[in-house]
Amino acid sequence: MTKVITYGTFDLFHEGHYRLLQRAKALGDYLIVGVTTESYDKTRGKLGVIDPILTRIENVKKTGFADEVIIEEVSGQKFSDIKKYDIDIFTVGSDWTGTFDYLRDYCQVVYLERTKNISSTMLREQRQHIQRIGIIGTGRIANRFIPEAKLVSGVSTQGVYNPNFESARQFAEKWEIEPYENMERFFGAVDIVYIASPHQTHYAYIKSALEHGKHVLCEKPLVLRKEQAEEVFGYAKEHGLILFEGIKTSYCPGFQKLLGIACSGMIGSVRNVEACFTKLEDSGSRELTDTMYGGSFIELGSYIMLPILKMMGVNYESISFDSFNGENGLDLFTRVTLRYRTGLATATCGLGVKSEGRLLISGTNGYIVADAPWWKTTYFEVHYEDAAKVDKYSETFLGDGLRYEISDMLALINRTATNDFKLTRGESIALAEIMEKFMKENRK
Repeated sequence: MTKVITYGTFDLFHEGHYRLLQRAKALGDYLIVGVTTESYDKTRGKLGVIDPILTRIENVKKTGFADEVIIEEVSGQKFSDIKKYDIDIFTVGSDWTGTFDYLRDYCQVVYLERTKNISSTMLREQRQHIQRIGIIGTGRIANRFIPEAKLVSGVSTQGVYNPNFESARQFAEKWEIEPYENMERFFGAVDIVYIASPHQTHYAYIKSALEHGKHVLCEKPLVLRKEQAEEVFGYAKEHGLILFEGIKTSYCPGFQKLLGIACSGMIGSVRNVEACFTKLEDSGSRELTDTMYGGSFIELGSYIMLPILKMMGVNYESISFDSFNGENGLDLFTRVTLRYRTGLATATCGLGVKSEGRLLISGTNGYIVADAPWWKTTYFEVHYEDAAKVDKYSETFLGDGLRYEISDMLALINRTATNDFKLTRGESIALAEIMEKFMKENRK
């Protein structure tokens, strides 16, 4: 008898789950299905599981394919189960290709092709609908997005659009999704549009997606003019749609904890914020060759302005920019200085100059310091007048961090969350206004 084992969360049970179990059963004579607990899912970075484990087990049983159902609770259990149940074949979906190759020493490993274009036909009696995500753009961040999205329960990445169809086709083949050459067909196949295209294209894509009734998650900077930001946020609100700016730091647990400490009164009233983010880019990269939309501030400014706007607000009294530019006119290093009625702030960023990237928040009773990479906040310290007194805080930052913004956006769509306090519309509009002011000064 050939014994097969597979694992999964099986949340919001859908056609893709059904087909995977059907094909797993066809590989042998006896199928064991491991259903993961919510606590284990959290440790491996999966967010937003909706159905309780008993419901998920029952949905697996209803298919009739599972001869035995077990519970997966801890890391490393797959190896133990293979030995315990004398397994011949271990199988999972092809989106995990390569991940479990280490098990080949103990049994055959089979990656089953992913089911494309998952429908919600098996979810009619469920409260939630699986939100189908379509991606515009095929660059570096889009390639990071798909592995992150698959770790958020309730979403499925369906397809990709790029005006360069060959690029879309190659991207789709890599990630086993559908490529689209026609935008109307693309919009018709998705519920959420993730925009990961060049900065200057964001506004047109956001507007088009919203006009087609789609929720939008757009990479930073959302747009480059205040008027554009006000327009698209106004349209989204009027039509009951969610528009999110993807500054991942805003949504990560560590940064939220840091904000809570900073605004709790522990360091008194905040009087100064200093944020720095620098990295060295290849001289031939888009960031250092696009003379209109490249440069350090357009690329990194959203990150360094975020903690300033969150802690000191959007109503600054004055703002000034000072940049060191390369031969092509692009800023290799930029310093932004803001004056508030109650304090000062400084933000620095660089692509051609390297500096110590840290976040410092100074208050009337103490200060908070988070070393680089503070934009992936995992650790920070609170210091006081008494140098011997230091409070230390840590928090997990999983993967590339995109799963946090996807999960928060999904909560707003499903109305399990009611506001956008982690990055408000007003803050995104203020960021667009700051980008506009910078471009007027720096892009002669």
